[in-house]
Amino acid sequence: MRLSLLFLGLISFMTARAAEPIKVACVGDSITQGAGAAKGKSYPSQLQELLGDKYKVGNYGVSGRTLLRKGDYPYWKEKAYQNALGMNPDVVVIMLGTNDTKPQNWKFEAEFVGDYRDLVKSFQSLAAKPKVFICRPVPVPGKGNYGINEENVQKEIPRLDALAKELGCEVIDMHAALEKKPELLPDRVHPNTEGAGEMAKAAAKAISAK
Repeated sequence: MRLSLLFLGLISFMTARAAEPIKVACVGDSITQGAGAAKGKSYPSQLQELLGDKYKVGNYGVSGRTLLRKGDYPYWKEKAYQNALGMNPDVVVIMLGTNDTKPQNWKFEAEFVGDYRDLVKSFQSLAAKPKVFICRPVPVPGKGNYGINEENVQKEIPRLDALAKELGCEVIDMHAALEKKPELLPDRVHPNTEGAGEMAKAAAKAISAK
């Protein structure tokens, strides 16, 4: 009788574990947070819709934040960063670097890769051993805005690709997702609702493939 109860308890535990959703942490700046898109239509929100109930997507984007520790508003100092770590996610999608292209931040470009490496490793060292995706930043049409510019985005991309290869991460090409659709970035920085949808599609395709 006791063995039967133990067996039933084990089956119940395993079933509950199997039903737990895959946790996805979306780390980033205002583009992740949802600036430019309609309320409730940020790319993480639309990603949740695409992935469905088997996944739980958390939005840990904070407007204006940099990847660089010496940037004007480092993501490292945000509660959202600690909350993302605390989620102990199974999947992490990092999209930072847009605000780092501003002149006052890019003067620290020599530290960009090192700081990015440390951020990725802070997630890779979690108990869940999450799969980390590094995103190429979205394009910056024309002259950009707020000091954000395409010239420095183009300098970031090969460094991010090399870092992803070094650390065993996958790359999500958010740049390609919007490169030929500048109308989806009406302020030349933030994707609108449709643009956020294109980003969500790119992320969903990459995550589902893994």
